[in-house]
Amino acid sequence: MSAAQVKVDKTKKRKRSSKGAADEQPAADVEVDAQAPEQDTDESPEPSSSKVKLDDAPNGASNEYERVPFSSLQLSRPTIDSIARMGFETMTEVQARTIPPLLAGKDVLGAARTGSGKTMAFLVPAVEMLHQLRFKPANGTGVIIISPTRELALQILGVVKDLMQGHSQTFGIVMGGANRKAEADKLVKGVNLLVATPGRLLDHLQNTKGFIFKNLKALVIDEADRILEVGFEDEMRQIIKILPDDNRQSMLFSATQTTKVTDLARISLRPGPLYINVDEKKDTSTAQFLEQGYVVCDSDRRFLLLFTFLKRNLKKKVIVFFSSCNSVKYHAELLNYIDVPVLDLHGKQKQQKRTNTFFEFCNAPNGILLCTDVAARGLDIPKVDWIIQFDPPDDPRDYIHRVGRTARAGKSGKSLLFLLPSELGFLRFLKVAKVPLNEYQFPQKKIADVQKQLESLISKNHYLNTSARDGFRSYLQAYASYSLKKIFDVNKLDLAKVAKAFGFSVPPKVNISVGSVKAKKSADDSDDDEPPSKAHKGDGEIKKAYYRNRGHKKGGRS
Repeated sequence: MSAAQVKVDKTKKRKRSSKGAADEQPAADVEVDAQAPEQDTDESPEPSSSKVKLDDAPNGASNEYERVPFSSLQLSRPTIDSIARMGFETMTEVQARTIPPLLAGKDVLGAARTGSGKTMAFLVPAVEMLHQLRFKPANGTGVIIISPTRELALQILGVVKDLMQGHSQTFGIVMGGANRKAEADKLVKGVNLLVATPGRLLDHLQNTKGFIFKNLKALVIDEADRILEVGFEDEMRQIIKILPDDNRQSMLFSATQTTKVTDLARISLRPGPLYINVDEKKDTSTAQFLEQGYVVCDSDRRFLLLFTFLKRNLKKKVIVFFSSCNSVKYHAELLNYIDVPVLDLHGKQKQQKRTNTFFEFCNAPNGILLCTDVAARGLDIPKVDWIIQFDPPDDPRDYIHRVGRTARAGKSGKSLLFLLPSELGFLRFLKVAKVPLNEYQFPQKKIADVQKQLESLISKNHYLNTSARDGFRSYLQAYASYSLKKIFDVNKLDLAKVAKAFGFSVPPKVNISVGSVKAKKSADDSDDDEPPSKAHKGDGEIKKAYYRNRGHKKGGRS
């Protein structure tokens, strides 16, 4: 398959007239040269190289935060030394506003955009508390940090290891998919600081004899909104009911403030917590140095454009988001088969596979990661150049969390959102959410035209054909589960064009069960210890849809 070079003409802009895009924005013309070599130097132009200012982009000086050094805090010598070894000299805004009151013993309800540095904001006070109280293994667990996903829990544990390097206190992790007996044995020996996912933590609280948590002094609930979104509300209530609350300091962090988050804060925090929102005066909901764009593309051209873009960015670090596990699996198998090396990460993988993939991508200087929203919350992946939202999210908040994987901690980054012409109405929701976007133009004639080769490959390769059918079915099922029905209407999709994006000349026969949005999300991104989501009335009824493959005698798997 041919490669493609991406170039930007910074002088060409146009307005898009569309009822779906009521608030027109300038377009940056993006030229793709299909005759270019597969890999060029890092200086090769690409869509991101346009210097067009993003609409409503904040003035850097107006929202500039004057950094405060960590040395201004009254911290123990081991903590100071660890922070220095980690390369931190000054605090981010959320750290400067959160750490002092936490060190003073206050409860905190924090709201901060992703990539703001909140992990250190709650870990520094937690570690200092254990140090000051001289916790020992015999005292059991003094701090519990609850995380929505295993990957985020592992990442928090990594920061804990670095921060506690000079301390004598113990630390550990319990999470779904790990060896429960080994976890229990370690808990009985005494884990002073414990990182946990909700389901596995509740299991140990209820069933592990010898797990000492009566001396708990601090509870941290990280990504509270995500914890509740994936169906852990009942578990969280049980956990909070079991844990001692005498003289317990609590910290709850959430990127978004919902009614459920407020309810959780009410039962977990002491009366009168300090509310800290470092984003309330910001002009945008996304990072200051993040360049954001979208491209309007018909269904049958989507994969061709993605292939062209990825082929030109093999030397960059790119994350591509999909709406379903099967779609991630298919595209990963296909791209690897046609010599576009990618990694894949989704909720249906075994925990060890997910962990290995996550750290492999984190440690790589470049690479492409295909994933579902399992990687969209809280994870700190270094030096990500591009976020590609191949399948748009269902909610502006999900968009914000996805692009939060780049332009972290003051660094720059770029993002590109794929939209069908019928999905342009989503831009209005993004604008309300303070998300500034440019439109990029990818001339159709410059996109690598490998459709015939793709269809030939899918028709001849049984394994890829089966995977493509599963991906096609899951894409439609996920699309039908979107809550913004007027924008993402599965009945308005051109199935013939959608099928072409998956390598089929005609739509294959698939059996689709359309469940709730909640069921879709949890099925993709759940932990092994998470209970299955319950579908509620009003979430969406179960439907059957059959798309017949008229060109073949045999139908696809249902």
